[in-house]
Amino acid sequence: MHFFISAGEPSGDLHAANLIRALKRIDPEARISGYGGPRMIEAGADLNFVLVNLAVMWFLSVFANIATFLKLIIQADRFFRDERPDAVILIDYPGLHWWLARRAKKHGVPVFYFVPPQIWAWAPWRVKKIRRDFDLVLCSLPFEPAWYRARGVNHATFVGHPYFDELADRVLDHDFLAQEQAQPGRLVAILPGSRVKEIEHNLPTMLRAAALLSRRRDDVRFAIACLNEKHKAIAERILADLQAQGIVESAIPLVIHAGRTAEIIRLARAAWTVSGSVSLELLAERLPSVVLYTVSRVGLWIARPFIRTRFITLVNLLADRELFPEFLTCLDVSPQLAAWAEKWIDDGAERESIQRALNALADEVGKPGATERSAGMIVSWIRAHHPSGATQSVPAPHHASRASSSVSGRL
Repeated sequence: MHFFISAGEPSGDLHAANLIRALKRIDPEARISGYGGPRMIEAGADLNFVLVNLAVMWFLSVFANIATFLKLIIQADRFFRDERPDAVILIDYPGLHWWLARRAKKHGVPVFYFVPPQIWAWAPWRVKKIRRDFDLVLCSLPFEPAWYRARGVNHATFVGHPYFDELADRVLDHDFLAQEQAQPGRLVAILPGSRVKEIEHNLPTMLRAAALLSRRRDDVRFAIACLNEKHKAIAERILADLQAQGIVESAIPLVIHAGRTAEIIRLARAAWTVSGSVSLELLAERLPSVVLYTVSRVGLWIARPFIRTRFITLVNLLADRELFPEFLTCLDVSPQLAAWAEKWIDDGAERESIQRALNALADEVGKPGATERSAGMIVSWIRAHHPSGATQSVPAPHHASRASSSVSGRL
């Protein structure tokens, strides 16, 4: 079978890589094409474009990259026409993926959504695109299928969240853990995000909170968890700027790590984090956390009308109550972040209460297996609708090499 898989963000790249491995366990000869990132390449994908380098947020960032997105849509349209993959599998990243789905359907290629975007939270009218262009929606949250069915989408099914699969398979660096556990003080984890703009928007407030808490407690230390060395350099620059302004003291016990998020979460007593799938990791570790998502005043004004839910955080949405205090704001809420962390640092009633609630929720929803279930459903759907096990490819020898080459060289 031939699968075209597209993921536009680091978390989607990880989900896609695990899905590729699951598909290859079912069909060892499976061919994987698509848009994505380095983890997909490691899993055996032949990428047409490294899309995770364009992980963007908010409207202006999209407009700045519009020419590239248009070229990717045209490239995908030609690929679907000439290569006729057996399935197109899209992972979150709405916007571009709406267009890819429509192009695939135009050429008669079935389309599957794995970890669909949370349109019920910000754009429910877009459900018509799901109804029109997708053959199967593999929902990661238990309440989503009912929401879709109420709006005429009867091909949505709950498989679980693939993030719990990744957590189950994760191997931590125990030497690093032992080294850090030997350090004095109770650790607060700072998780500023996996995008450059998220770090730039959220980290200054988190560092202000660290300064406030450090002035009140001399038994607390901090660790900033960055995705990679590039993000670490950005965090170091922001910290240096705040220290130069006298906002954050240089004596604060704070370190910045790249590629150590899982270990830092395991070590921490509390966390300040952005909204996103990382909240599921915090849930799995039962780590009390405050969620911060800082936007500009204009950005907040634009976003407010689109938010249709009580919460922005997956953990709170799953619990249907605010377990993780959350702030979607344009204001400096560093005092609130510091106050919540201080409540949870010690073994008191506040910590016991939230951990009891996190234990119950994690036991209910934190079960692995979503990736294997999704791979099985996709292959079964293809075999049921195409008994030969694959769609009939349309040969196009003079296009094949062009379609499988990297788009990046032509942009």
